[in-house]
Amino acid sequence: MKTSLTLGRNIAVAAVAAMLSIGGASAAPPPPGKPGGAPAPAGAVPAPKILVIDRNVIIRVSKAGQDIVKQASNYMASAQKEFRAEGEALQKEGRALQQQVAILAPDVKAKKVRDFQAKQAAFERKVEARQGLIQGGVFKARQQMEQALGPILQGIMQERGANLLFDRSSIVLGTVNIDITGVAVQRLDQKLPSVKVQLVALPANVQAQLAQQAQAQRR
Repeated sequence: MKTSLTLGRNIAVAAVAAMLSIGGASAAPPPPGKPGGAPAPAGAVPAPKILVIDRNVIIRVSKAGQDIVKQASNYMASAQKEFRAEGEALQKEGRALQQQVAILAPDVKAKKVRDFQAKQAAFERKVEARQGLIQGGVFKARQQMEQALGPILQGIMQERGANLLFDRSSIVLGTVNIDITGVAVQRLDQKLPSVKVQLVALPANVQAQLAQQAQAQRR
């Protein structure tokens, strides 16, 4: 018998997934009634003036984004260190029990297996709870980043007379350079050079989203 999770890998995967997937909605576009450029005549459809950002690049290269990743990595390392001894002890106990079961009476065997499974489940719940707190902290920090980024993008759009903003992932082909990611990163670095990642619970709807993603991956 062995514990059913690899501690360091699972925590790392969970936190990285949170950073890349949760809270991935783009920063707010300019609100209705405040488009870039002069208003179109009544009844006319304004010509599209498009700009592009790359959210993943902003998260990866901005000072705040790098700060979030660093803090999350520190939390992961701390959790791995904290839980390593208990995880290794469970693995050792599981191996010993596997060697004993062949010679144990059925009732004794059943009790020992139940006891071990209970210990294993309690350990996994403890690790999963810490994973959830790390994910929650990253999610909240991402929200703070996007709240700061929203007005920056609105300002750039107004400066350049744009009325549409797309994420680079939605662009198939283009022949002009309308990417404002670099400018957005520079301004975000000035406005928000760091974000404190605190261990907090994930919102219930985000927990449900993660559970659905994990279930889909297991299929």
